[in-house]
Amino acid sequence: MTVISTQLPRVPYTGTADEAERSHWREIAQKVADQLATDALERDRKNAQPFAEVQLLREAGLLNLLVPAEFGGAGAHWETAFEAVRILATADGSISQLLAYHYVNQSGIAFYAAPETQAQWWQRTVEGGWLWGDSVNPVDPTLTLVPEGDGFRLNGAKRFSTGSGVGEVIVINAEVTEGERKGQVLAFIIDRDREGLEIVDDWDYLGQRLSASNSLKYHNVRIEPTDLLGEVTDEPVSTLLTPGIQLAFANFYLGIAEGALARGKQILLGRKNAWLFSQAETYSQDPIFQRTVGELKARTAAVAALNEKLGRKFDALLSKAGEVTQPERAALAVEIAEAKVVSTEVGVEVANRIFEVTGSSSTANSVGLDLFWRNVRTHSLHDPVDYKKIEVGAYFLRGESQPLSLYT
Repeated sequence: MTVISTQLPRVPYTGTADEAERSHWREIAQKVADQLATDALERDRKNAQPFAEVQLLREAGLLNLLVPAEFGGAGAHWETAFEAVRILATADGSISQLLAYHYVNQSGIAFYAAPETQAQWWQRTVEGGWLWGDSVNPVDPTLTLVPEGDGFRLNGAKRFSTGSGVGEVIVINAEVTEGERKGQVLAFIIDRDREGLEIVDDWDYLGQRLSASNSLKYHNVRIEPTDLLGEVTDEPVSTLLTPGIQLAFANFYLGIAEGALARGKQILLGRKNAWLFSQAETYSQDPIFQRTVGELKARTAAVAALNEKLGRKFDALLSKAGEVTQPERAALAVEIAEAKVVSTEVGVEVANRIFEVTGSSSTANSVGLDLFWRNVRTHSLHDPVDYKKIEVGAYFLRGESQPLSLYT
């Protein structure tokens, strides 16, 4: 049986991003976004597994952006990663989600693996060019993880396993159901071709259609000692993974809003006439349409300012590693919950109300403006935003933090 180290983690993330780093990766992410934008609607309608899109991310170096430089990665910061996610979302929300989840899943090396095993994991992910999918949805059927020799046997099923259809590896969280480690929740990874793993190609939803969020079924899958990352605990720095993914959500909702605004502007400027009762020569010169666009643009800019601030704060707290305290973790989690609330509402509002200024002709299937709304509407239901409002209110009024979970 592999023994999991209990010493406090010393995550490899240090400091915050400088402008040179952010500018470099901003340019790379924008080039990828521009390429994705050329056929985003066509690819969405085909609803095929996004192997080609993942290869585009891999060739751009985005998959290893957060891997420490000493192991062959870019050694960049989460602030930079969040911005890359946001930029991709302006063109393709599905691929933005894939990248966001990859960063969180891959970071399991830092949050769960013992310090003495982290190097080999970082090296393996770089050498294999891995995209990390996941199978951790906590509200799904319970997995059964039973000890067998020096490893385990895994059975059960999970839905909404983002990236599992295209990832080289899949991160799984499961509770040991019997034996001396009964009750422990372990994080481990398996390859997509593992015997007994059934990938059910059933992701056919309103939006985020290329996120490869399939269902997975486990038929007596053997889990080897070498598959284990570590135990999922309530150690404060390790639990920052959950606020991290919530901040990633906030950034790709923001990116979708920015993409919808940009597409709406393009459509509006292309209209050469005006409403019959208007005194303006064109729709874009009409104060009514300018007011609507101005309101949506201002709200989006406010969310951007909040997200950017929190990206830097997230890096700064991660730099403290094992010295992060629970009050510090709780305070940042609530700030990120605030960002989740406003980014959700602004993302949905912008993607919806942009039609008010682009007109009925913009609802044509050939235009594809609906892609932004379908994507943000689908993913913003991931976890009820009203519970984020309660989280913020309880903390503000009474200093109360929500119980730790994969949602809080």
